[in-house]
Amino acid sequence: MKAFKFKPLLKQTIWGGNKIVPFKHLDSTLGQVGESWEISGVRGDVSVLADGSGRTLNDLVGEMKADLVGKENYKRFGNEFPLLIKFIDAREDLSIQVHPTDEIAQRQGKSRGKTEMWYIMESAPTAKLYNGLKKEITPDEYKAMVEDDTICDALAQYGVKEGDCFFIPAGRIHAIGAGCFLAEIQQTSDVTYRIYDFKRKDKDGNYRQLHTKEAAESIDYTVLDDYRTHYAPGKNQGTQLVSCPYFNTAVYDLTEAMTIDYSELDSFIILIGLRGKGTLTAGGDTVAFCEGESILLPATTKEVHIDGTVKFLETYV
Repeated sequence: MKAFKFKPLLKQTIWGGNKIVPFKHLDSTLGQVGESWEISGVRGDVSVLADGSGRTLNDLVGEMKADLVGKENYKRFGNEFPLLIKFIDAREDLSIQVHPTDEIAQRQGKSRGKTEMWYIMESAPTAKLYNGLKKEITPDEYKAMVEDDTICDALAQYGVKEGDCFFIPAGRIHAIGAGCFLAEIQQTSDVTYRIYDFKRKDKDGNYRQLHTKEAAESIDYTVLDDYRTHYAPGKNQGTQLVSCPYFNTAVYDLTEAMTIDYSELDSFIILIGLRGKGTLTAGGDTVAFCEGESILLPATTKEVHIDGTVKFLETYV
């Protein structure tokens, strides 16, 4: 039994801010860090254990197999770890994007699509994001609106604050706006189709590539009244946020010690620290657990005892 921690993979971006390094209590002067990949099995960006052994997440899956990820998950995903966990800090607006479903991605020559969710952390008072269509449009209208710079007029926009949650199934148009600081949970996939990028140029003066054709094939044109995930926050209990075929996520806000029973769960568990600090004990192994940390617990974990004042996300498949 062990609680695994990993070295963060910090990603500098043209839209990145300055919140991630202090939030994670890192000794780094790196600027414009847009993303911290916390736990990743993505090829070329695989997480390395923080214990100095040099072993990677994929090494762990290969060694432990179902003991790490769970019997059904190992049958389903094999040696590929199924989730990617990130912190994202947007100093500027990100591009308008969409991700394909597994079926469409495979038809387009990719391994799988991407369904994801966002949990908003302490963000700027002006922070906003786009999620979903607010009016019905056709594929032809979509292409015309991208061409004439009016695609944002068709999107639902939300002002956001800490604790807000958004589920983004594959096919839903979305974008993180300036001022957002959030945790992202998603399928292990780096397939992103950029629809619109506000006519921005990169450091070399070039427009970033758009994926208009692939995106058009991937968009779900369904219109909903509200795309926000509604839930009643509670103290010292797990509050479910999202349940879907790719992940199940709850939020805990603890002010007192709590023991969580995982004896009936056939899956790994990831705990993502959002605020505060404490300790985590699993099978006699006790580690510090604080904001900015993400901890992977193997499927063999029976129970976890958490002591301290700490808020965190719990996610598993």
